[in-house]
Amino acid sequence: MDRMQRIFKLHQILAGRRYPIPRSQLETELECSRATLTRILDEMRTFFDAPIEFDKEAGGYTYSRDAYELPGLWFTPSELLALSAAQKLLAEAQPGLLEGQLAPLKNRIDKLLGQEHLGSGELANRLRILRMAARQPATHIFQTVAGATAQRQRLAIEYHGRERDAVTQRTVSPQRLVHYRDNWYLDAWCHDRDALRNFALDRIRSAKALGQPTRDIPDAEIDTHYTATYGLFGGPARHSAILRFTPERARWIADERWHPDQQDRWLDDGRFERTLPYADPRELILDIQKYGPDVEVVAPPELREEIAQRLAAAAVQYK
Repeated sequence: MDRMQRIFKLHQILAGRRYPIPRSQLETELECSRATLTRILDEMRTFFDAPIEFDKEAGGYTYSRDAYELPGLWFTPSELLALSAAQKLLAEAQPGLLEGQLAPLKNRIDKLLGQEHLGSGELANRLRILRMAARQPATHIFQTVAGATAQRQRLAIEYHGRERDAVTQRTVSPQRLVHYRDNWYLDAWCHDRDALRNFALDRIRSAKALGQPTRDIPDAEIDTHYTATYGLFGGPARHSAILRFTPERARWIADERWHPDQQDRWLDDGRFERTLPYADPRELILDIQKYGPDVEVVAPPELREEIAQRLAAAAVQYK
């Protein structure tokens, strides 16, 4: 433990306790000698204006006033490592986002890590983040949408929907940014449709903050709308899908959480059954298909029939 680490730790000890702490206890917790502790106490009083007092009756050191904080920005070694990892994750999730703004902070973190003998920026270099099927939104679009979401301003957007292959003009009140399956989405109140809607950021062709306050939807209402059913599509759950997985596939599926309200059970023959609420079946159908013969749709009948037809159509292509 070096000098700065001991200063920071001594501050944590004194700030976290309301009674005087004996010198011997401080020496033990700081892993230092009597002389070293004396120097640290003097430095904190002199250079950081720390209100450290010695209580003769109690025989220990304490802060003479509450709410004292060390000046400047302080991080423990573990916090520095966490910041380095978080910066790497943000850079990978949205390349270019805040790159200029974060560069000075990244350099500072790397320097501090080097001083703490924690490998400088080596942790970020040792993180491997694999992105699959990511669709990259334009950086200026992301920044405009993120800024309006944070500042609670309405947006005018030009949106190209894939399903209908149509371009529409929308005025929206952004509620939340969502990073889902390596892609970015915006949950927003659409003033043109007078309802909550979800927009893929990579399909927004233009975005402009209008300087008008958003219509804020209560968090509970947003959660109910977007988390009641399986996947990205919102709305009230209208169906329950019952899926049965083979014993081999079940070894993976049983440890996965697909939805907060999923119901799981093991069957006597070793298969694994999962029940999920859903409204729009499109995303669920795609996910079921990727498991091929390792899953059976038990219910509802319309979902079972849809999967059977798709599998049959796929098999025809290989005949």
